[in-house]
Amino acid sequence: VQLVESGGGLVQPGGSLRLSCAASGGTFNRYVMGWFRQAPGKEREFVAIITLNGGSASYADSVTDRFTIARDNAKNMMYLQMNNLKPEDTAVYYCAAGFTFSRVDRLYKYWGQGTKVTVSS
Repeated sequence: VQLVESGGGLVQPGGSLRLSCAASGGTFNRYVMGWFRQAPGKEREFVAIITLNGGSASYADSVTDRFTIARDNAKNMMYLQMNNLKPEDTAVYYCAAGFTFSRVDRLYKYWGQGTKVTVSS
């Protein structure tokens, strides 16, 4: 499956962005989907994951109550609504597809190329 992220950009602290991940070439509803991010000079970290049918999600503590993950299986799309953004949210955000509902990035088989989010005044 191929994954393409979009929606990144420059936003002021306290602002919002909505990231999208478009999937193609596979059966989208077979995959657990996740968002991960990598800040400059840091390792890639878990952000949020969502189950096959979108009925359950899990978030990193740092984004709980600010970010919302969602998916539309009819459109082969996944989203990450990010509100009240902080400078520490600055990173390249990646979407990933896998078969295990896990926060461990190495368990995800397919990855997008990433979209950059910069939070700065």
